[in-house]
Formats: sequence, C-alpha cells, structure tokens
Amino acid sequence: MGKSSLLNRLARERISIVDPTPGVTRDRVSTIIELEPPLESPKGTPTKIIEIIDTGGYGVYTVEGKRFNETGDDLATLTPDIEAQILVAIRQAQVILFTVDAQGGLSSLDQMIATLLRQHGGAEKVLLVANKVDNEKWTAHACEAASLGFGEPQCVSAKTGAGIRKLTEEIYNRIGDEKPDAADTQQEIQIAMIGKRNSGKSTLINTLAGESRVIVSEIPGTTRDAIDVRFQFSGRAMLAIDTAGVRKRKSLADNIELYAYKRMLAAVQRADVIFLMIDATSDVSQVDKKLSKELQQQFKPTIIVINKWDLVPDDVTTESYLEYLTEQLRGLEYAPIVFISAKEGKGIRDVIAMAFNLAAQASHHEKTSKVNDVIDDILGRRGPSSRLGTQAKVLYACQVAVHPPTIVLVVNKPELFEGPYERYLLNRLREELPYSEVPIRLLFRKRHRMDLTQLKRRGRARSDAQSLTKLPMEG
Repeated sequence: MGKSSLLNRLARERISIVDPTPGVTRDRVSTIIELEPPLESPKGTPTKIIEIIDTGGYGVYTVEGKRFNETGDDLATLTPDIEAQILVAIRQAQVILFTVDAQGGLSSLDQMIATLLRQHGGAEKVLLVANKVDNEKWTAHACEAASLGFGEPQCVSAKTGAGIRKLTEEIYNRIGDEKPDAADTQQEIQIAMIGKRNSGKSTLINTLAGESRVIVSEIPGTTRDAIDVRFQFSGRAMLAIDTAGVRKRKSLADNIELYAYKRMLAAVQRADVIFLMIDATSDVSQVDKKLSKELQQQFKPTIIVINKWDLVPDDVTTESYLEYLTEQLRGLEYAPIVFISAKEGKGIRDVIAMAFNLAAQASHHEKTSKVNDVIDDILGRRGPSSRLGTQAKVLYACQVAVHPPTIVLVVNKPELFEGPYERYLLNRLREELPYSEVPIRLLFRKRHRMDLTQLKRRGRARSDAQSLTKLPMEG
C-alpha cells in the first residue's frame, strides 16, 4: 500500500526500508517532521513539529508473501506483535493516515483494517489516503476507497510527490496547537544500539522506554529498520536507536538485510554515543570485532555493553571476562564496559549515566594554552625517536573540533609522530585531558613556509594598507 514510501516522502529522506517484499516494516518506525502552514494562512502562522509513525502491515504474513525466512522460521508468529504495535499507534495518534493502493484496488485486508479502526476508536482520527495516483487516469480508481466510509480520499503519489502538499496541509489543520513540554524541547542525547543478532538490543530499548516499543522475538533478524524511540530517563531527554542485528556480509539473505545494514551504519554516524551490545552467553564473534573496528574508524564514543550477564556460569568472574574482552576487541581499551541484564533491568542506570558522561567528554573543548602545556610536558618526558637523529618538534597545538575531540599538531616532521608514538601520545592525552574514555583524533600538519612570491605579495598588501592610513581625512 506504500505506507513506508509515503513516510519517506513526507520526511523528505529515507526513514523506512522500501521493498516489494511484504512484511518489511514490523515495528513502529518514526521520525520528526516540520509541517508548513497552508498557503492561504495569515502571515506569521507558525509551523508545527510532529512525529510521524510508520507501522507494520496488518495481517501481512497470514495472506501473502514469504512466510518463512531462510532458516525456516515461521514469520507468521510475528503477526500478534506487529498488530499489537499497530493498536498502540491507533490509540496514541492524533491523525491516522489510512493508506490504500489506488492501482491495486481495495482488498479484503483494507476492509478488515476499516473494521479494526472502528472497533478501537480510531475512526474519527482517520484521514483516508489513496497512494499511487501517479497521473489523472488513476483518480477514478482512487475514489473507490470512499466506500470504506471515511470520506473522499486524499489522492497522492509517494513516488512523484503529486498531492503531497495538499495532504500535509490537511494534516496541519487536523493537528492540535498543543505546545511541547519543556522536557520535550531540551537537547536530547542520541544513543545507537548495535550488535550481532539476538544480542538484546530491542529488549534494552523496551526496558529503557518502559513499554514494548519494539518487537522482541527469538527469530533472528526481527528488527530491520533503524527505529528511533524517544523517552525520558531520570528527567533527561533521550533518543535510542534500535538497529538491525548484524551478521557476516556474505550471509545476508537479500536486499532488505543489506538496506538494514546500511541503516545501522547511518545510525552510528548520527548518534552521540554507541552501545556495542555483546552477548555474554556466547563467544565474541567476527561480527563483534568488525563492528568494533567500524566504531574506531568513525571515532565514536562507545560503551561496551555486556548483556545477559545474569545467564553466565557462576565460575565466570567480571575480572576474567574483562581480560578476555580486552584480548578480543583490540583498539577499544579506552571504552568503558558495563555489565547488564536488559531483561531483568539490572545495570540500566549505570549504562545510561555512562552514556551522558561520554557525551560530555566528547563535547568538551579544551583551551589552547592547556593543550600546548600538556603536549610540551609529554614531549619533555618522551619524544619520538628517529634513526637519523632528527629532533621532533611540535611548533603549535590546538583543539579544532569536538565530537570527536580533534587536536591538530603543527610539527617539523609528521612522519616522526605517526605509528607507535601516536598511540603513546593518545594514551598520555587521555590521562592529562578530560577525554579518558572517548576517542581522540590527532592530525599532524607540517608547517609550510611561504615562498618568495607569497612574501612579496604579503609585503605589498601591508605597504598598501600603511599608505591608506596616511591619507588626509576630508571634512
């Protein structure tokens, strides 16, 4: 019916995965959009910020499509969870976009959904939308949807954008003028949950949100989209992003899994802090190691979250597991490690407190004088060595960016600082600067001397400026 395509069109970006395969969307996928007021509105009419949600298809696995996945799991067992998510959306929404396919015509499922909406008090909220009205010849077909009893449909094409402006104006008129709470407008921290399949990402999301916000199932790969879940935790605004479980690239079953993998990477890029979820009941896998390297390459503040710790044997201690993990996930020695049980709710406050701590570290900007003093002190204790006896010099150092903290060092020979000494320098900087648990990006730059032409040009410019200051003032 094109629900996901319509969401992407309204959001003006790809939020939901769009694929001809039925049942791609399973959870409630949401995004925040800004609605412009109708064109005829008085000057100064404000825009409205709304959350728009794409739900799973009702009854999709019971009547059509691929009912079984590549490992033989019966996807129809997900139907009750998908439909439960739909009912939650019906209860919470101010406006329900009941989307039908103008080209495919009304189906028995459309009739079932219409009945469902009436039974659960959603009829008054319905705005009927006929999608795939790509040109005028489909308008008459779209009008058949009026037989569902929700009035004349809004004719749109998510593919071409036709009718979208009129639809957004109708949504604008139906949305109330409620002002957001102060807690809803405060700066939120964004956390992306990543990990291999069945590591407990969705369970942790639901525990944090205090509700069954995303579907939890023993079927691997249940989560496909990157799902944004907003909530308050201890009075602080948070956005948790549940991502698809990762497996080896060669094992990806279809394009949908490839899309899901790319959405996971996009979630990592936009998040402030990453939870790398590790299943304590199984060995650290190649997927875990691959994700670790990806986070290092992107310089992302990372918490290694050891989930299902309540299920490990009694003879496994945190000390022995930490040694094992350090050996397996090389390069993330600076990342804090938190042991939790998402299902039991243990360790949750610790991991959230750590997330805010890392976000603060990554957003700190240190004074240039402090950076230079620390660099001078480190070089005074141990400088880079050179086989040719060349002395390494740092001419200037300063922090130029945050997220990640980025420090530029202007040096006489960058090659002297790269490699082992760079790692040494990073470790010392974490000890001396407030970046003990987040990645630091170091950039080595060689001082460039101006050639004779540049010096003459700068000299002429200075001379002209001095001449201008000597001109007599009129008046």
